[in-house]
Amino acid sequence: MHSIRIYSRPGCHLCELIIEEIAPLLRGKATLEVLNIDSRADWKEAYDTRVPVVEFDGCFLCELTLDRAALHKALSRTGQ
Repeated sequence: MHSIRIYSRPGCHLCELIIEEIAPLLRGKATLEVLNIDSRADWKEAYDTRVPVVEFDGCFLCELTLDRAALHKALSRTGQ
């Protein structure tokens, strides 16, 4: 199964919105992992002002807001 990672931060309104928006779109198509960037220095350095950042199977998909077209394209390329 494919995976979506969302680099996030507790209390981030944009992060909460993107998680709520993306979760129903992935049911049965990909797993969802939400990572707290404040838990690791390298994530905080890489994503500090960019959260939320979304990756599909380890590849950058979008940041700040959900790019639904990019998500649908990624899922369709994988036969999902």
